Amino acid sequence: MSAEDAAAAAQQPLAEERAEVEPQAAEQAPEPAQEQKSESVSQTAPEDNAPEVKEEEKKEENEEDTFTYRSLVLTGYGGYDKVKLQLKKGLPSPGEGEVRVRVKACGLNFAELLGRQGLYERLPSPPVTPGMECSGVVEAVGEGVQDRQVGDSVLVLGRCGLWQEVVVIKADHTFPMPDGMSYEEAAALPINYITAYMMLFEMGNIRPDKSVLIHMAAGGVGIAATQLCNTISDVTVFGTASASKHEVIKQGGVTHPIDYRTRDYAEEIRKISPKGLDIVLDPLGGSDTQKAFNLLKPMGTLIVYGAANRLTGQRKNLLALAKSWYNQFTISALSLMHSNKAVCGFHLGYLDDEFPLIARVLQTLLELYKQGKIKPRIDSTYHFEQVADAMRRMQERNNIGKVILLPEPKKEEPKAEEDKKESANEDKKEGEQKNDIQKEERQEENKAEEPKTGES
Repeated sequence: MSAEDAAAAAQQPLAEERAEVEPQAAEQAPEPAQEQKSESVSQTAPEDNAPEVKEEEKKEENEEDTFTYRSLVLTGYGGYDKVKLQLKKGLPSPGEGEVRVRVKACGLNFAELLGRQGLYERLPSPPVTPGMECSGVVEAVGEGVQDRQVGDSVLVLGRCGLWQEVVVIKADHTFPMPDGMSYEEAAALPINYITAYMMLFEMGNIRPDKSVLIHMAAGGVGIAATQLCNTISDVTVFGTASASKHEVIKQGGVTHPIDYRTRDYAEEIRKISPKGLDIVLDPLGGSDTQKAFNLLKPMGTLIVYGAANRLTGQRKNLLALAKSWYNQFTISALSLMHSNKAVCGFHLGYLDDEFPLIARVLQTLLELYKQGKIKPRIDSTYHFEQVADAMRRMQERNNIGKVILLPEPKKEEPKAEEDKKESANEDKKEGEQKNDIQKEERQEENKAEEPKTGES
């Protein structure tokens, strides 16, 4: 083929190229033969191969453009219905120092419940995809990435945007999963355990023979904090939770479970430990912060890390906000000196510039997991379609452990069950019909035999 002919062939419409190239590929025998023919053509007429290369590039570009993936999007502030399942278009490509992860499981945190009501300032304004932690498999790496490979199972930590099937994230925000760790456990570990570890060890300076109060002891952070307390000898753990959860949290390491719904937890603690406590972890805010401070021993430490009292329903409750603000704990430096107590505040979302510290803590936690000293407790799993049910379960405090979201579509099991029932009913009907037929046949045989008996 001449150069002019090759140029003319390159200008043929796309449909004609497909009509010529694809039938040839279908008729050819095994792949090695195709490779050999391709090599010989490229040696005699390199120009002829150009249209095929362009066609492959166009196909790849087409796939990237038409690729869709599922994502949960906060569309506005309000109730559970404000988080909607949407399809996003286009396959995201990792840039330099980034990886693309196919997500297997995502963690649900209290911060996302606050974010839905516009009460979490670190979440960008809607529309936005929430999600600060997930786990999955690396399926593409960008330039400069040396320590991650396609196929690696990783857990992922980010500010937001992880509640979707595919995410692109900095490679150093991913961490290899230990052997034996499930994707659900990997998604449950980062936020809860980093929060608990940094409060207890970095701020609380926990040591043997100390006493700790853990509110919401059956929640994700509560269980993480309890397990971490149990890595230190002779630590006494007081945990508040509804009575129905006491057996579980006691088995998990809580020394003294307290039902906060029917009893004054401060009074109950004073009965057991009249001098007070060494460390109090306060996720509640409002008047509970003052109670927590009063429970401290001299040299004790109060660590405030949340404002759960502000979350009282599906939507923002202005009365609850006003009450929380009115009862906000305040104290002067002079009062702290006189009482010999410490008050700390912790907010993982504001440690963006301290990621090396966070990464070091997470590596420590993964080592503790390998040693069998900590293990996330999975309360329940919900598919993306069920995100409202997942948020409701957590907000109504029905969970014991971590609530997990699964990106994969929910299988229509009810239909399968109905099919089984219908099949069983059909089998039953067939059996009944056979019995009826056999019964009629026996009756006919009996009738046929009766005259003979009379004749004899």
